[in-house]
Amino acid sequence: MEKRIIWRGVLAGAIGGLLAFVFAKIFAEPQIQKAIDYEDGRDHAQESLNATAGISPHEHADPFSRAVQGNVGIGVALILFGAAMGALFAVAYAVYLGRSGRLRPRSLALLVAGGGFLGFYLVPFLKYPANPPAIGNDDTIRQRSGLYLLMVLASLILLVLTVWLGKRLRPRFGTWNATLLAGGAFIVATAIVMLLLPSFGDVSANAARHSSTETPGPLTDTAGAIVFPGFPADVLFSFRLYSLGAQLLLWATIGLVFAPLAERLLAPGRAGAAGGRPAGLEPAARP
Repeated sequence: MEKRIIWRGVLAGAIGGLLAFVFAKIFAEPQIQKAIDYEDGRDHAQESLNATAGISPHEHADPFSRAVQGNVGIGVALILFGAAMGALFAVAYAVYLGRSGRLRPRSLALLVAGGGFLGFYLVPFLKYPANPPAIGNDDTIRQRSGLYLLMVLASLILLVLTVWLGKRLRPRFGTWNATLLAGGAFIVATAIVMLLLPSFGDVSANAARHSSTETPGPLTDTAGAIVFPGFPADVLFSFRLYSLGAQLLLWATIGLVFAPLAERLLAPGRAGAAGGRPAGLEPAARP
């Protein structure tokens, strides 16, 4: 049974990844291209300043072309990512299946998908939002990755503890009040974790260069004159908005695709009744 649940989760996740890729291709990809154009223009401006100062240029070549990255690369990555998230979703679903009381398999699928979106993406996003190309110090990649994974782990742990707390409070306060109390505890605990973790601008490499943010500011020459503008705020906002939308679409698809599959697998009689009672399942006539 567990394997059948997991394979359905993988299928739902792959479909969600495909839809997220289509969404990102339409909406996020133009913002990525604008960020790359900005990065190229800034690099050229920096090379001109370096040439004026007598510094030799630094050659850098991408192993994959922009066309490959923007089509095959991101498409395969999102589908595989969606399948992996679908598998994790299915494992969590199987764990809570026997502990959900009278909750229908379909409803449980939607709740677990919502929890996955909240724990894996939304809460970490609030602390460390997604950034397009051209944003980020190369010297802080390892630190930024570690901090982001730590935020994801803390978010998931707090989410599990919130569910546990809600169940413990339910007999005393009732379902509605227990949910509110547990949700409030989750918000407070998450806020504390966010306050304790440093921002990307506070990591050692950025602090050493007296920069409070990873977002590039205006590029200036030795006299302080601006030779290239800072990163456009509207591109950064649009990219983050569409990144959030792609993840929301991914997790919504996982929940909506998996829900009827789980209903048919775990409660076939109820699933048949929802769409009309199939032949052979009519109740026997009472004498």
